[in-house]
Amino acid sequence: MSKHKVKLLIMDFLLLILLVGMDQFTKYTAVLKLKDQPAFNIINGVLEFNYLENRGAAFGMLQNQKSFFVFVAVVFLCVIAYVLVKTPDHKKYTRLHILLVLIASGAIGNMIDRLQHDYVVDFIYIVLINFPIFNVADMYVTFSTVLLIIQILFVYGENDFHFLSFKKKKFRELK
Repeated sequence: MSKHKVKLLIMDFLLLILLVGMDQFTKYTAVLKLKDQPAFNIINGVLEFNYLENRGAAFGMLQNQKSFFVFVAVVFLCVIAYVLVKTPDHKKYTRLHILLVLIASGAIGNMIDRLQHDYVVDFIYIVLINFPIFNVADMYVTFSTVLLIIQILFVYGENDFHFLSFKKKKFRELK
């Protein structure tokens, strides 16, 4: 592994720590300021902070399935780590690194909550569209996944992910 690749992976790790820290800080603040309090209006009728202990997944599905969620998060984190290590250190993959680190940060942020409390702290509520209450980690995962799909569909070509192949490389004979 080249020095540049090692530096890139260290930057990925530092970004991950920063993003998880920001997520955990916002959840900690939500617990301190919002728990057992009425909703706090940010923009009347549009956006408010409203404390919720979510024991399920998005939209409250799969309630009380902590082991399942932790298992899925660990599998996704292993896949992300594998892709980050295998990704060439070319500039065209910088966005891929950032998006994967954002997804990993969201997964880790919510996994920390599940392991500590058996629930995820949610607190952001878009009143205008009655959207389910969510948190910063959810935003990391949602926005970066959408952007990753767009990148894969419209930016990267079909040969840009050859480095993820499990096929054994053929050695050419020297002439």
